Amino acid sequence: MTTPLQRTDPEIAEIIRREVERQNTTVQLIASENFTSRAVLEAQGSVLTNKYAEGYPHKRYYGGNAVVDEAEDLARERACRLFGAPHANVQPHSGANANMAAFMALLEPGDKVMGMRLDQGGHLTHGSPVNFSGRMYHFVAYGVNDEEVLDYDAIRDLARRERPKLLIAGATAYPRLIDFAAFREIADEVGALLMVDAAHIAGLIAGGAHPSPVPYADVVTFTTHKTLRGPRAGAILCREEYAAAVDKAVFPGLQGGPLMHVVAAKAVAFREASRPEFRRYAADVVANAAALADALAAEGFRIVSGGTENHLMLVDLRPFAVTGKVAQEALDRAGITTNKNAIPNDPEKPFVTSGLRLGTAAVTTAGMGPGEMREIASMIARVLRAVGDDAVAAEVREQAARLCSKFTPYPDA
Repeated sequence: MTTPLQRTDPEIAEIIRREVERQNTTVQLIASENFTSRAVLEAQGSVLTNKYAEGYPHKRYYGGNAVVDEAEDLARERACRLFGAPHANVQPHSGANANMAAFMALLEPGDKVMGMRLDQGGHLTHGSPVNFSGRMYHFVAYGVNDEEVLDYDAIRDLARRERPKLLIAGATAYPRLIDFAAFREIADEVGALLMVDAAHIAGLIAGGAHPSPVPYADVVTFTTHKTLRGPRAGAILCREEYAAAVDKAVFPGLQGGPLMHVVAAKAVAFREASRPEFRRYAADVVANAAALADALAAEGFRIVSGGTENHLMLVDLRPFAVTGKVAQEALDRAGITTNKNAIPNDPEKPFVTSGLRLGTAAVTTAGMGPGEMREIASMIARVLRAVGDDAVAAEVREQAARLCSKFTPYPDA
């Protein structure tokens, strides 16, 4: 029996079918990706997509919002309860939008901000000159030390010299725990506000597998996918004194109507993350990351900073004499999905890189454990020792498919 989509647009229906097949049959190691539940997908694909709801619950600029107001209220209440925060805004369309809204709420254009360097683990929105953040604000960058970890004394010295209005903690490619208490002490010493970008680690925080920034930060931004396993979107937590400014920055400052189907999907994800099984999942993500990093090191790869304490790792490919770009493409052909990523002090260009960023959130959601991480490490090493060997790529792709057949995220799709 054909579906409405198959009848209306068979080309898109076929593309979706093929993408389901790709996700079901290949190993997913991109640190910013995960598999949402069927419940999240159902909420996001609901008739709530039809409703305009500019404003906030019980204070909208459109009629007919009595029902969808309940969805946003639930999402906000669940986010606050999950993270122990006084206020939540669940309308941002993405993590970048959440960061932009936080800046608009706390800063004026030209204000000085300290954030982590993009080429050492930070995010585009932490001051990259090609991004709005670097163009609108005066950013001063900190990075990692020779051991490839954050040096809080060096960050303090820089903050004392520069006296930023806002200090940002958080990263997109940093494999170690972040000391939020140390960042709070630095911010207080120099009279700065503290914002934490928890996009990557929000699910680990919710699951108790990473320290929470909420007691220390003035504002916390995060994405609702990645480790949190919800829809692709963003959210903001803040202290009560910044609630009005944050809400005003999101709407009308940055966005028009919220995507109510996505807001409902966020509510579902927050509820799922409050359950005991999510805590087990978060702990398993971290354990799997450690197992994968150890197994890759045993295969001869160099792991940046010597290991991982969260869901991701940076793999230095130079011992294998391949670039991140070459490795990503070779692994793709072999049924292993990764992304190239710069390592600290990378000699290669950003589109080439010397490393891979690998994450274990998706494979953990699929049900894999440390044994599978060791098998995956062996598969990666085999491919990268024989880059360009089509026979090896085909054999590893078959091995990946056999492995994934036991851990299929969407078996009934």
